[in-house]
Amino acid sequence: MNFLSLFVLIPILTMCGLFFSKNLQQIRVAVATGASLLLVLAVGLVFAYLGERGAGNTAEMLFTADTVWYAPLNIHYSVGVDGISVAMLLLSAIIVFTGTFASWKMEFLQKEYFLWFYLLSVGVFGFFISIDLFTMFMFYEVALIPMYLLIGVWGSGKKEYAAMKLTLMLMGGSALLLVGILGIYFHSAASGMPSMNLLEIAQNHAMPVALQRWFFPLVFVGFGVLGALFPFHTWSPDGHASAPTAVSMLHAGVLMKLGGYGCFRVAIYLMPEAAKELSWIFIILTGISVVYGAYSAIVQTDLKYINAYSSVSHCGLVLFAILMLNRTAMTGAVLQMLSHGLMTALFFALIGMIYGRTHTRDIREMGGLMRIMPFLGVCYVIAGLASLGLPGLSGFVAEMTVFVGAFQNTDTFHRVFTIIACTSIVITAVYILRVVGKLLYGKVVNDHHLALTDAVWYERFSTIVLIIAIAGIGLAPLWLSDMISGSLQSVITMLY
Repeated sequence: MNFLSLFVLIPILTMCGLFFSKNLQQIRVAVATGASLLLVLAVGLVFAYLGERGAGNTAEMLFTADTVWYAPLNIHYSVGVDGISVAMLLLSAIIVFTGTFASWKMEFLQKEYFLWFYLLSVGVFGFFISIDLFTMFMFYEVALIPMYLLIGVWGSGKKEYAAMKLTLMLMGGSALLLVGILGIYFHSAASGMPSMNLLEIAQNHAMPVALQRWFFPLVFVGFGVLGALFPFHTWSPDGHASAPTAVSMLHAGVLMKLGGYGCFRVAIYLMPEAAKELSWIFIILTGISVVYGAYSAIVQTDLKYINAYSSVSHCGLVLFAILMLNRTAMTGAVLQMLSHGLMTALFFALIGMIYGRTHTRDIREMGGLMRIMPFLGVCYVIAGLASLGLPGLSGFVAEMTVFVGAFQNTDTFHRVFTIIACTSIVITAVYILRVVGKLLYGKVVNDHHLALTDAVWYERFSTIVLIIAIAGIGLAPLWLSDMISGSLQSVITMLY
């Protein structure tokens, strides 16, 4: 068995362990073991990948495996990774690991909760290792379906409404995506046996430009809905606000990255000519996402809604960078996916911990929390500084790479929209500093908050892991940037 399949097998075995767990202690052992194995496997994959590249292996995808699933339609279980996939797998493993500990005190239907949580992770990991369109789409759907129950059953607030809205909008995007994938598949039959293999289609079944113009928007919008592409982003704030803590972490930290990864891996890679012709339309939409999301965050008073609209802005920046169609900007897009995934997971973890103590997410009802819970307060400040792009943290590296790459396009249109997108930096600083000042400093608004306690061991553990990852990228980004940049050569070749 190809060891990449362990990323799918370990969550499945964790689910099997949960089936046989009879008490909370056994449930915790099962999920902690599964999450730890996934993190160890992801770190091991990074070293194995860098070792292969260092030894001179220049194959487009490494550690590939191919097994026929359904021969009449030439559908295969095909897996493989490049530097971008490896980065996404590492991100996913970190979020699943920290999300598991953030849910350590889950008291309602613990077994069922973790079963759906790990089914979602099966879809996420399977998506990132797939190089077959059918396999990729199957895992994509597996990742989306559990969200309805995780929000609808274990969520808060308008959870049924948010769960249904999220499901309907993402399934609508999936319908567009399916049409696009089938169009790519049936066209590939024009030059022989139809294929679902991404590498084979790109190399041997180039699609005519006339067809690319039809299918590129379908695929880009289909994935873009999950990436909070304006105006299809409205599911995101409600979904984030109603989801339980760990689900918000996985949802914003990883699930939304499936959208950006899919736009890059399928839409740009397989339909490069249409990408060059039609990118201006989506640059306008993503530019709106970046600025609109940041402005919307300013006027919110609910901590989760602030972070949710911030995610719309940061994920819009990912799609914006991908559409710049050059190596620097696309490297920045992947770095932004990593950076946003880590810092938004940290934000949602901290918001869940604060809400669990104060029983409110309204910043108007909180104040002076830094002296009451200093550990959580310091962690929140670090997350905020990463979000606004402080040098030394991941946000600075990602955003600088994005904007430098975007400005490499010398025409007026690209530069004007790059400047517009840059204004989000200032807006982000406004709402982050406003929240930090209101939430953590000043007078204690509610006297009952004076009796609150600071973070316990499992909360400290999960937040420290995320902070180390954020600081690690910010202080030593070159190995990661080089790994990602080296994997972009095939896409750059297709574009130019």
